[in-house]
Amino acid sequence: QVQLVESGGGLVQPGGSLRVSCAASRSMFSIILMGWYRQAPGKERELVATVSRDGTAKYGDSVKGRFAISRYNVKNTVYLQMNSLKPEATAVYYCYALFGGTNYWGQGTQVTISS
Repeated sequence: QVQLVESGGGLVQPGGSLRVSCAASRSMFSIILMGWYRQAPGKERELVATVSRDGTAKYGDSVKGRFAISRYNVKNTVYLQMNSLKPEATAVYYCYALFGGTNYWGQGTQVTISS
């Protein structure tokens, strides 16, 4: 099993930046894929970004060029740097991990973009 603990959510003004973190309970070398999804009120959960074990990153179309995902293997942590934030990015951001053929989710962290 894998436990995922998110941190770093909060309130930021439009155009601002925010970084969220996700710490995994086991070595990331054993986790095939990690990343972030988000879910806004009344909408389906959607891909934000993922990074594979070999470092390959994938982004949702709405965040390409503004968000960056990175992994720090020593700390078993994945970071999502979010820049040029828009109000439509307001959502609960969930950390995700694929391990042993099973999907794991964190509890989510709220990100609100508002002036």
